[in-house]
Amino acid sequence: MFEGKYGKSLTIGLIIGIIIIIGVIIFFTVDYIKNSTIRDEASNAVDRFEGEVQNKDTNTTQTNTTENVTLNIQVENIITNTENNGENSGTKMYKGFPVVGTIQIPKINLEYPVLKDASKKAIEVSVAVNGGPGLNKVGNTIIIGHNYRNGTFFSNNKNLSNGDKIYITDETGTKLTYTIYNIYTTTPEDSEYMERETQDKKEITLVTCTDDTKSRLIICARVD
Repeated sequence: MFEGKYGKSLTIGLIIGIIIIIGVIIFFTVDYIKNSTIRDEASNAVDRFEGEVQNKDTNTTQTNTTENVTLNIQVENIITNTENNGENSGTKMYKGFPVVGTIQIPKINLEYPVLKDASKKAIEVSVAVNGGPGLNKVGNTIIIGHNYRNGTFFSNNKNLSNGDKIYITDETGTKLTYTIYNIYTTTPEDSEYMERETQDKKEITLVTCTDDTKSRLIICARVD
């Protein structure tokens, strides 16, 4: 009788274990597909944006692209809003939010549209400007993105180092190369990185949370 109960318990335990394993596999498979979709959509949008701004003015000179950026890019997703004849006519959009440029970081296989305003909903779909003069302009422009720890948005910024390259394309189609020169963590209350003096140089600051969400990871880069 004891052996029969033991065998039954063992069987039930094995069944439960198999169900848990299958559940874990399904969870990670769905998560992988979801994250891959996010990255693919962003990559497609980057290509569409850059294609549109280049076609808009074929005489625009793209400067400071000292390295070739080879990333998996297709054409889709960014649309041009031509419904109104006002100042918003022709505004490039991504998932309902205005786009002001793109960001590419080959080292961590990152490429996203940069949204105009960092609202709560906007940064759920891409990275966004959160202050400063604007992309590729003199001064310090802040770009923020979530750290979802799943490979999307700024999740892999922690793997960047001084000397790594960041490519920013603005609304005119100009692509500039920025080189990282300072990386540090600070408190959520610290805003000093937003106010730093750039000595008339073009700089960007990437901001995201650390993995434990208790601090902020700050990455400073300037045009070569």
